[in-house]
Amino acid sequence: MAHKLGLSQPEAQAAAPQLGMIPYESEHRYAASLNQAAGAQLILVKGAFETVLGMCALMDSTNGPIALDAQTIHHQAQALSTAGYRVLALAEGIRSGEAEAVLTPGQLHDLTLLGLVGMADPPRKEAADAIGACHRAGIRVVMVTGDHPATALAIARAIGLAEKPEETTTGTELNDALLEGEAAFDALCARARVFSRVDSQQKLQIVESLQRGGHFVAVTGDGVNDAPALRAAQVGVAMGKNGTDVARETADLIITDDNFASIVAGVEEGRIAYGNIRKVIALLISTGAAELVLFLLCLLDNLPFPLLAVQLLWLNLVTNGIQDVALAFEPAEGRELSRPPRPPHEPIFNRIMVERVLVSALLIGGVAFGEYLWLLARHFGQQEADNIILLLMVLFENILALNSRSETLSLFRHNLLRNKLLVYGTLAAQGIHIAAMHMPGLSAVLRLQPVPFSIWLEMLLLSLLLMAAIEIHKAIRRHHPPGQ
Repeated sequence: MAHKLGLSQPEAQAAAPQLGMIPYESEHRYAASLNQAAGAQLILVKGAFETVLGMCALMDSTNGPIALDAQTIHHQAQALSTAGYRVLALAEGIRSGEAEAVLTPGQLHDLTLLGLVGMADPPRKEAADAIGACHRAGIRVVMVTGDHPATALAIARAIGLAEKPEETTTGTELNDALLEGEAAFDALCARARVFSRVDSQQKLQIVESLQRGGHFVAVTGDGVNDAPALRAAQVGVAMGKNGTDVARETADLIITDDNFASIVAGVEEGRIAYGNIRKVIALLISTGAAELVLFLLCLLDNLPFPLLAVQLLWLNLVTNGIQDVALAFEPAEGRELSRPPRPPHEPIFNRIMVERVLVSALLIGGVAFGEYLWLLARHFGQQEADNIILLLMVLFENILALNSRSETLSLFRHNLLRNKLLVYGTLAAQGIHIAAMHMPGLSAVLRLQPVPFSIWLEMLLLSLLLMAAIEIHKAIRRHHPPGQ
């Protein structure tokens, strides 16, 4: 504001040297300065209008200082706050009879109110969309601010965070609730969406209250006073541009652009990464469990194992060498922010993964064992049977890799080329196995040989049973999620 009026801070400081000061503290909500000006010691105060108003006895006017009209000032401040402005009050006074250049809070009385300053600090355009995304994702967002309640509510309405005054509370109300007991305080914190005129200690108390209510709390902050709340939260998020060193060192994460939408984008990326980890784990365990089922069934039936050790190593190399790495880079399904948050203590290997592993392992192992019995009954030699079963297992596990792209979304609703590495890697793995069947030297080491088209068709049809089974399981889980 001073810059807009053509005032220079160095020139002002030279004309009125500072003798002492009271720095801003969120608990006090004002800052004061003692300056030497025109042979007198001038007290200058800026801060929350309710606080500064209590220090004033007069107010400035075009005809000079007049008696303070507190009611009019309150109305004007309320109008500015309701319009979304952050309001500061400015006051001054002359200190006489004081030789020491020391300014204390006890000297801040009988001042003259100079006026109110309304500062427009509109939310970013993307803030409303980010808040909406949080609501769809099951994330509760609350605003904790030192602003006036009317200002906070106006901003909350602009970004879709709150609509009614009943959804707001103040630091004074929090103190009153705390006097009634922890239960009353927790009930107030559970109801409110906007906390205004809150100090650093109360911010910490709000975090602790939400944690007692079972919430997994993330806190954003930029100041020294935010450090206790940042440390107490499960995830402390500091602002990288305007944040203090203390806030950045206390936090778990630093947002380099100070943009709330970046936090929401981070939540989405985190859900994508977590989901991909689950997909890779499910794929690896399913393939290993399927091989185990095949061998156990052969052992129980007193049959020779259908795969040699070198063939088993080849199977794991061909079917998991590229696919599991490619699956880790699976792009977003597009529904990450439409699902509720997972419980913090939920194991990564949850019910749906257990079911998927059981379906895949039992079907692959069971069908492979049945085919092995059928081949032996048709008087195929051991090496021939091993070769065909290995081909069947390669087909099974490549289809499983493609079906692992989503836990609930059908394979036919995926754009195959969105993860080109997985698609091309799976095709390449199948091609490598076919090449090995025809390549002299390698085929001898792996005990492989080409198979007729009729066997190829038979193995392909059998492998498609896995696709059908997983699609049925996905459909069931889409309509009946675990726990319902």
